[in-house]
Amino acid sequence: MRLSSMSLAAAVAFTLATPAIAFTPSKPIEFVVTAGAGGGTDIFARTIQGIIQKNSLVNQSIVVTLKGGGSGAEGFVYGKGGTGDAHRVVFGTSNQWLLPMVSRVGWKRDELTPVAALAFDEFVLWARQDAPWKTAGEFVAAAKAGQIKMGGSQSKDLDETLVRIIEKAAGINVSYIPFRSGGEAAVQLAGGHVDGNTNNPAENTGQWKAGQGRPICVFSATRLAAGPKVTETMGWSDIPTCKEQGIPIDEFKMPRAVYLPPNVPAEAVTFWSGVLKKVFETQEWQEYIARTSQSANFMTGEAFRNFIAMDEDRSRKIFEEQGWLVR
Repeated sequence: MRLSSMSLAAAVAFTLATPAIAFTPSKPIEFVVTAGAGGGTDIFARTIQGIIQKNSLVNQSIVVTLKGGGSGAEGFVYGKGGTGDAHRVVFGTSNQWLLPMVSRVGWKRDELTPVAALAFDEFVLWARQDAPWKTAGEFVAAAKAGQIKMGGSQSKDLDETLVRIIEKAAGINVSYIPFRSGGEAAVQLAGGHVDGNTNNPAENTGQWKAGQGRPICVFSATRLAAGPKVTETMGWSDIPTCKEQGIPIDEFKMPRAVYLPPNVPAEAVTFWSGVLKKVFETQEWQEYIARTSQSANFMTGEAFRNFIAMDEDRSRKIFEEQGWLVR
């Protein structure tokens, strides 16, 4: 008995003295895309996959799986189903925490594990090419004087949320018409079927270049980064912020983010955060950011969790005012 007790004590002491073994992938990795083929989230995931493989940042193969049904709900439910498995990596947006507030879905916001955000989609107030209003202030005046039709991607989603935030901030009312995607909303704007939309830069770039729509202002704290001209006279940095033109909204952004299933080891979160930071620092990533007209911002740990809490709180207030909250 005395020998057994001593052996047990020695074993405990050895365990306490031995550091935790860091996570290393031990089987093929699955990148789960919570969107359809060719969309922003799919491109986001495949860009990261390519950079990881080119630079040998992980020691296992990576396969991309598309699960975009239900505005991404299919993918997040699938991610939740991989409880404890850090080889199932989920790519999505703020829908991870917003959808459970407005729809009956198969996961709760805090059930998936946030890892990092690497890029943010900006939102721009766009006008049809022949719209009489040229500034945000003129847009507000036009909305107060008559009916303005705003298009957007889906209902009770980010586009409509921003439209309702604009209404409240500017003291106006507009008609919101949902379409299946931001691309369709851009086509409808080009055709003159709506007066404006709140697409991100990439979704309306083609129409801007073709003279079928024009940017009015960007919902950002600062103007967008300088770069090549999009048209003969303007580039992204030439677009004023909406706040400087009289709409009192500091910023509105959508993160491109990565999550893990519930109950994964802390070492796995650290591992994937480290891999994604290396991705973020590559030249290929900077080229992706420039190509997609996004803002590069690596956010992980407490900073990312604080962003989620802030965005969730702001959105919940809007959803409650609109009667969208699932009870």
